[in-house]
Amino acid sequence: MIVPNRTEWQVRCAFNAFCKRVLKNEAINIYNERQQRLTKEMTFSDLTPQEANQLYILDKQYEGEDGECFQVAGKKITLKLLAEAMRTLPKEKRKTVLLYYFFDKSDVEIAELLEIPRSTVQYRRTSSFKRLKRFLEEHADDWDD
Repeated sequence: MIVPNRTEWQVRCAFNAFCKRVLKNEAINIYNERQQRLTKEMTFSDLTPQEANQLYILDKQYEGEDGECFQVAGKKITLKLLAEAMRTLPKEKRKTVLLYYFFDKSDVEIAELLEIPRSTVQYRRTSSFKRLKRFLEEHADDWDD
């Protein structure tokens, strides 16, 4: 084992002390910044109802006059039309579409839930989407309710 001479040891100790001091000062800075931020921040539960209502707005860009329809490529799509389009799908395809688009499940998760291959889930989803698109294109102008 090589024993360092006294000056090397002193340099190592000095560097060690310097590193510890830098870390301690950085921790103090982080603590102070956090305390400063806490004095300026407020939790949502501390807000009054009026203040909470000012934090968001509802986007009505896609809503019709009654709030139950929207326009796509010049075609009027109502919620009833969309529901009817979903009803035209076979039960297994409807489940796949609902799980994927409305419950944010991946193809793998849906395959595990329904106990079918992932490729079948993908096929059902894409074919259902084409079928829904075709139905909506054909019937969009027929549904004024």
